[in-house]
Amino acid sequence: MTKFRWLKDYRDTELEIMYLEDNLLRTKKELKRYIDGDLSGTKLTPESNGAKLEEHIERIEKEINYKRNCLEDIKNTVKKFEQIDHAILYSRYIEGKTFDEIAEETGYTKGTIYNKHAALMKVVKYIDAI
Repeated sequence: MTKFRWLKDYRDTELEIMYLEDNLLRTKKELKRYIDGDLSGTKLTPESNGAKLEEHIERIEKEINYKRNCLEDIKNTVKKFEQIDHAILYSRYIEGKTFDEIAEETGYTKGTIYNKHAALMKVVKYIDAI
């Protein structure tokens, strides 16, 4: 059942990036408070959280870049698969294509793509449950 583990990994990594981007935004807003906001008069010590915000921002940005590279690695790996199952999942969930577009690209009928997709979703739901 690890055949489609890449899709779960891809989705999990996308969610991690979304969380990190939100965290980055909130951290930058907090830093702005210390620079020219309501906390601009606060005296910071080297141990204070405010003094460490720039370092924290840098760490988050590095982690986001790392996760984005992981997504690219997954994409590149999956592109090497020749099975129609992988092509359907990649086209649908990574590229965001419709069943019509996938059918046209693969040469299968829309009904065949839809049925294969439905069967694949059962496998993916099983993987998600593990």
